[in-house]
Amino acid sequence: MASRNSLKVVTIVGARPQFIKAAAVSRSLKPSAKEVILHTGQHYDENLSKVFFDELEIPFPDYNLGVGSATHGAQTGQMLEKIEAVLIDEQPDWVIVYGDTNTTLAGALAAVKLHIKVAHVEAGLRSFNRQMPEEINRILTDHISDLLLCPSDVAVNNLVDEGIIKNVIIVGDVMADSLMFACEKANQQSTIIEDLGLTPGDYYLGTIHRAENTDDPFRLRNMLDAFVALDGPIVIPLHPRTRLAIQRHQFMAFLEKPNIIARAPLGYLDMVRLEQSAMMILTDSGGIQKEAYWLKVPCITLRDETEWVETVELGWNVLAGATTPSILEAVETFSIPKQHPDLYGNGKVGDKIVKQLVKTN
Repeated sequence: MASRNSLKVVTIVGARPQFIKAAAVSRSLKPSAKEVILHTGQHYDENLSKVFFDELEIPFPDYNLGVGSATHGAQTGQMLEKIEAVLIDEQPDWVIVYGDTNTTLAGALAAVKLHIKVAHVEAGLRSFNRQMPEEINRILTDHISDLLLCPSDVAVNNLVDEGIIKNVIIVGDVMADSLMFACEKANQQSTIIEDLGLTPGDYYLGTIHRAENTDDPFRLRNMLDAFVALDGPIVIPLHPRTRLAIQRHQFMAFLEKPNIIARAPLGYLDMVRLEQSAMMILTDSGGIQKEAYWLKVPCITLRDETEWVETVELGWNVLAGATTPSILEAVETFSIPKQHPDLYGNGKVGDKIVKQLVKTN
C-alpha cells in the first residue's frame, strides 16, 4: 500500500447516512492518505450532524459550507459553486461521494468538471422510480464517476444494464462497518431505552423522512393512522422535514396519541440501541432497512419500492406502500424467516475501498 499521506482525498458529506458511511472509510484512510472532509451543511440540525461526528469518531470537517435547506436546484447549485472553490484550493487525487443526495451529485459534478477523479460509494443502486430526486442523483453520479464501489451483485448488474462496466467493483456496504463499530458503544453508552421507559422487544420504531411521504398529506396521514393503530408503543424520532410537514398538514394531534413517543432526531448510538431492541421497525429509510437486516429485526418499508431488494427477497423486509390497511397487514402477517445469509459486507469494507483508491490512482 502507498506510504502515509502519499494520496490526498476530499471526502464530501452532507447528510446523516453519509456521515455513517464516511466514518468507516475515514478510519481506513488514516494509514495511507491525507483526508480533507468537506461538509456541505445539507443536514445542519445538530442532532443530524455534529452528534454523528462525535459518536462515530470522525475527524471534525475541514470545511462546512453551511448550505442548509433550499429547493433542489438552488441547494445543488450553491453546493456546486462552493465545492468547486474548495477543490481548486485542495487539488486532491480523489473525491469520494456517498449515496444519493444533492450533496452526492454536487460533489461529483464539481470534481469531474475539474478533471478530479470521483469515487462513488454505494454505486449502482436503483429504485426505478424517477419521481424520486434520489434516483436522479444516483444515475447521474454513476455515469460521471471514475470508480464505482458497489454493495452487491444487483448493483453491478444495474450498471451493466446502463453500459457502465469500467472500474465497477463489489466491495460491500460500509454501513456494516459503522454498525459493528457503533453497536458495542451503544450498549455501553446509550440509555435511551431506560430514559423512555421502554421494555426491550416490546415497542416499535418508526421513521419517515422521504419527500414522497412527507409532502403528500394522503400518504403521511395513512402512515400516522397506522402508527396509532399498532398494538404497542412506537418511538418516532422526527426528522425536521417530517415535523414541519405534520404541522403544515395539521396532523399534530397524532403526536399526542397514547402510544406515540415522538422525539427530536436522535444520535446514531441511541438509534442503534433502539433498532437492536425493537420488535419491528417501520421506515422509509434505505439505511435503516439494511441496519434492521443486519440486526435481525423485522422491517416494514413505507414505500412502494426499494433499492435493497435482497432484504425483501429474503423475507426480512416487506414493502407495505403507504395505505393504513397495507401497512397494518404487513405488520400483522410478518413471519420471521429461518434463513439470514450475510449481505453487503463483513465489517472490512472501508479497507477494501481504500485499497481500490490506491490501486486505481
